[in-house]
Parts: sequence; C-alpha cells; structure tokens
Amino acid sequence: MENAQVWIDKGIGMAMEYGPKVLLAIVIYIIGSWVIKKLIGVTRKGMTKQDYDESLQKFLLSLVKWTLTIFLIITVISTLGVETTSFAAVIAAAGLAIGLALQGSLSNFAGGVLLIIFKPYKIGDLIEAQGVLGNVKEIEIFTTKLVTPENKLAIVPNGAMANGNIVNYTAEGKIRVDTTVGVDYGSDLQKTKDVLLAMLKANPQVLQDPAPSVNVSELADSSVNLAVRPFCKPEDFWDVYFATIEGTKKALDTAGIEIPYPHEVQINK
Repeated sequence: MENAQVWIDKGIGMAMEYGPKVLLAIVIYIIGSWVIKKLIGVTRKGMTKQDYDESLQKFLLSLVKWTLTIFLIITVISTLGVETTSFAAVIAAAGLAIGLALQGSLSNFAGGVLLIIFKPYKIGDLIEAQGVLGNVKEIEIFTTKLVTPENKLAIVPNGAMANGNIVNYTAEGKIRVDTTVGVDYGSDLQKTKDVLLAMLKANPQVLQDPAPSVNVSELADSSVNLAVRPFCKPEDFWDVYFATIEGTKKALDTAGIEIPYPHEVQINK
C-alpha cells in the first residue's frame, strides 16, 4: 500500500508539473496547424491571382508548409521543456550540408523561379540565349527546353538563363528578316530597288507595317550591296527568310539585273 501511495504521489506531482506544459503544447500545435493551413490557403490564392506556374505553386507551397511545420514542432518541443539548442544546431548543419551538395541545383531552381515570375519568355517564343537559338518547348523548375531550327532539343540550366543575356525574337510580335544582295555596278539602282520591293510586297507573309525596305548598304569591290529587309511575324521568320533569298534571285533574273559571280580563288601549287 505504501509503495502504491508513493507511485500515486509521484504521478500527481508529474501531472502537476508537466500537465500544464503538455496542454499548452497541444494548444500551440492545434493553433499553429490552423494558422499554417490558413497561410497556405492565402498564399495559394495570391499565386493563382498572379497566374503563377502550377508546378512552381506546388513546390513553393510545399516548401513553405514544411518550413513552418518544422518551426512549429520545434516550438512545441521547447514548450515541453526539452532543450532545443542542440536539435536546432543539427538541423542547421544538415541544411548547410544539403545546400552545399545541391548548390548548382538550388541556383537553377532560383533561376527557374525568377524566369517564371518575370516571364522574359514563354512557351513557343523564339529566343537566343547561352549560345542557343530555338523555340521554347518547356519551362521547368530547373531547366528550359528549346527546339533549335535543326529540330534538336537543347536543355539549358535555368541558373544560366536567369543570369545571362536573352534575346526574345517573339516578344514584340514582329521581326525583321535581314538579307543582303549584291548587284553589278552598272545596274540601275532605282530599278533594282523597285523590283525587290515589288517582290517583297507580293509575299503575303511579309508585313506591310512596318513596310519592307531595300537600301544600299555597301559599295564592295565587285558589287553594290543592298540590304533587303522585310518584316514578318516571328513564326513566319524562316519561310520569309528563304523566300526572300529565292525571290531576290528570280526577280533580278527576270528584270535582267546582273548579280556578280564571286571572284575565283587561285591556289598556287
């Protein structure tokens, strides 16, 4: 009986000592979980209104949720009277080790977040970046996938994309196609320009606003070079580019305007 009373007294003492802490920890956990849920909901609504990428939403919401949950658990443990200094130090050390191991991946992730937020390009755009020219196929968290004119798939890290120069040929909705043609010095320049402008205006893919232009760009050794510059929609770039080169040759031949042949190169043996 005496032993039983001793255990009862110890139980009552422990309940009086730890009971309030346990109840407080439970209350903190319940309230904290509710607050985290509300914050996640508000954040999700804000991202949806700002038209954030769905994959980015899921990743960021998961990151925020787990970060807040870890802090909540540490707070609950601290409320129970458990020393959390060493526990926090272990978490910090683990986080540092993981961060160093994934330094490149984290840089690419951060770059992906910036690209999705600021949107310097979107899927379908024709861009040039990191020495690659192509249409954007996919924008992922870590990489951007481009399809080159040769139909090759180029995968570029987002860290490099976000920190490098990007030329977006699609953003303005119009793009200029630059070609050059050389004609004989004896050619009538005004007639040549009229013939080439008529050829450009006859192409339905060439925009009339801005109007196409033909201008003398250089007095070369054996020819007068003219810059032939039509505008078109970005998706029509290659069609207009090749049609302009072919159309220039045909139009000048029909008009009897001579295109000088390149000088022959003599190789001394």
